[in-house]
Amino acid sequence: MTARQHTDVLPRPSPATALMASLLPARAVAAEAFGDGHDEDWFGQLLPAEARLMAGAGEKRRRDFAGVRVCARRALRTLGHAPVPLLPGPRGEPRWPDGVVGSLTHCAGYRAAVVARPGPGLAGVGIDAEPHAPLDADVLEMVASPAERAHLALLARTRPGVHWGRLLFSAKEAVFKAWYPAARCELGFLEAEVRFTPGGPPSAKGTYGTHGMHGTVTATLTRAGPFTAVSGRWRVAGGVIATAVVI
Repeated sequence: MTARQHTDVLPRPSPATALMASLLPARAVAAEAFGDGHDEDWFGQLLPAEARLMAGAGEKRRRDFAGVRVCARRALRTLGHAPVPLLPGPRGEPRWPDGVVGSLTHCAGYRAAVVARPGPGLAGVGIDAEPHAPLDADVLEMVASPAERAHLALLARTRPGVHWGRLLFSAKEAVFKAWYPAARCELGFLEAEVRFTPGGPPSAKGTYGTHGMHGTVTATLTRAGPFTAVSGRWRVAGGVIATAVVI
């Protein structure tokens, strides 16, 4: 199979749909794709080493793996990088080219990649996307501390338009993706204490304006490691929860 390294089949997001980019500092480059990808030739754009790795995988796994890598190479081109294989490390994390930090995410109907050159103010990044839907109660019990559950309950009373449990899960996934490349060790769900601050109040009609539901997130880490706190932003749009944190 010949990889078409310079073909870009993904539609570039308009400002209205630039979900992940709206959460990040200007020096970070985001590329994303909405839709399930059934009509996109993503697998045909994998580089040979990536295609060999996915040769025996199921259709959904191959589509997700390929879709985020097509996004990642598009973002890397913006930084001036030639296409390179993005093979997974021990925890499935992408192995970025030297001098690049980044993160990948996908959920039903959405895929995204973020890359940046590390420097003052940005040493690492983590992103996550989840469907904007309720989180199972047993999963919430596993990932949220009692203090976090009380925090979510208060938010649910004052801002009922957000599935706060799912947002908490997304934020903790984003924190893990920022943590692991720097610490090279696991971080438990209960080792990051998360707090959300919603954006502006909803309008009189109960909507959140053209930018959808949004706000900031902070996480305090209880495990010793390369950093003790991290912050970022979240947004809900197009049925997707997106979270991004920056070290």
